[in-house]
Amino acid sequence: MSLADTSILTDLVTMRMPFGKYKDTVLCSLPESYLVWFSNKGFPAGRLGMLLQTMYEIKLNGLEYLLTPLKKQR
Repeated sequence: MSLADTSILTDLVTMRMPFGKYKDTVLCSLPESYLVWFSNKGFPAGRLGMLLQTMYEIKLNGLEYLLTPLKKQR
């Protein structure tokens, strides 16, 4: 895994949602229903959108356990 890949995973467990119903919630803690809503409506542009889409795919495929070691480090 490259340094860029690990920064994405690190951001998922540290970055907080900057707006909306779940403002200030860490991205990895957003409910799946909220990510599904974004999937249907369209993810925001830029890095935030990419991170939300990545988190959506992680939750959709039951891969949240991959973030557990990173959460423990924080």
